[in-house]
Amino acid sequence: MSFKGLKPILYGGREVWPLVEGGKGVAATNHASSGAWAAAGGIGTVSAVNADSYDAEGKIIPQIYNALTRKERHEELIQYGIAGAVEQVRRAYEISNGKGAININVLWEMGGAQQILEGVLEKTRGMVTGVTCGAGMPYKLSEIAARFNVNYLPIISSARAFRALWKRAYHKVADLMAAVVYEDPWLAGGHNGLSNAEDPLKPEDPYPRVKALRETMRAEGVPDSVPIVMAGGVWFLREWDNWIDNPELGSIAFQFGTRPLLTEESPIPQAWKDHLRTLEPGDVLLHRFSPTGFYSSAVKNPFLRKLEARSERQIPYSKVQAGEHTVQLDVGVRGKNFWVAPRDLERARAWVAAGYTDGLRTPDDTIVFVAPGERAEIQQDQKDCMGCLSHCGFSSWKDHDDYTTGRLADPRSFCIQKTLQDIAHGGPIDENLMFAGHAAYRFKQDPFYSNNFTPTVKQLVDRILTGD
Repeated sequence: MSFKGLKPILYGGREVWPLVEGGKGVAATNHASSGAWAAAGGIGTVSAVNADSYDAEGKIIPQIYNALTRKERHEELIQYGIAGAVEQVRRAYEISNGKGAININVLWEMGGAQQILEGVLEKTRGMVTGVTCGAGMPYKLSEIAARFNVNYLPIISSARAFRALWKRAYHKVADLMAAVVYEDPWLAGGHNGLSNAEDPLKPEDPYPRVKALRETMRAEGVPDSVPIVMAGGVWFLREWDNWIDNPELGSIAFQFGTRPLLTEESPIPQAWKDHLRTLEPGDVLLHRFSPTGFYSSAVKNPFLRKLEARSERQIPYSKVQAGEHTVQLDVGVRGKNFWVAPRDLERARAWVAAGYTDGLRTPDDTIVFVAPGERAEIQQDQKDCMGCLSHCGFSSWKDHDDYTTGRLADPRSFCIQKTLQDIAHGGPIDENLMFAGHAAYRFKQDPFYSNNFTPTVKQLVDRILTGD
């Protein structure tokens, strides 16, 4: 018996629970978790972002880049991306055993997104029911879905974003839009769609925003039977009681991104799982260090604190003496044409005395001070770039036209591919970016997880269906 008579929905020609597994980044959701989620009657989501492939013995193939140029390494990345996602979909489809549904998730801002998506759909016909896609404005999503006859589920964070996508492209392929995912930009894990008009420090209640989204959908002629999937901050269904069967909102489904991390089938390493049990409210930070330029949410750990501290060691400069920039910077940089304010000169000298001897320029006409080891790592990571994003602030890469963003590489950011691959495959959890939604502190409070209990995906889905 499900909570409050939560009813199955018709999706991809079969009845499934309106429970969607969030497709998480690089290798944090794979065939094991998504296949099991579908087998439990829900919609499992394979992450098609740099997914893992396996050798003949079933071992993960490390993604090593041998090409000399960034553009050739980008081609290698695309081939890895297609091969890995195809393998994950095939395995997930097998595990699902004809139950539920398998979706794939892609980030529109990942490098070569369109090529990878087309390559995966070409080789997995009949296995993938739908494609969820966010991180950017994926106008071409509907046209690709039409070509391969799969459903598409845009991920948006406001009614305005949906309207723009619908007007420009989606109205032409209305029948394949299976749902619209509303991702709460203040509560969801990973990259978030906060716009410049929204205050990162002032979370807004999702209800009026989702109500406005439904009103926009109705105004465009989208039927109420097309669900809105609430994503971000969802834990107990009983807390969403007034959303279910609510005529104002129409059909509603729920996405779980953070809770499935702590399951038997979840592919993330044990140290990451263990750490999730220790989190307190406020331990997940909405930050802006990502090379994508988007806000994103991750666990506060030494990796993030190091980035925060690095950004605090920066001062503005001009190339000529002007305004308050009246003194020449004489530490951390070569050459004399760095003019700074007198108080900033004192700060810079203090940082250098503390061992942060190297000044690096940022695209915002500031200089950030780092230790020599940090500088070497930043520069090596920038050299090793394989173009994993369509636009990268950290390396100035762009995946089309002349392959450069035309902006200086930003040393305040980091190589997101390197860190996400590392943490997903057992690298140190303190030295890497650890994505999580803002409700992750609830693992510690929820009695379901007491005495170190880790559920299977099936046990988790059954539990969710009771309202808990």
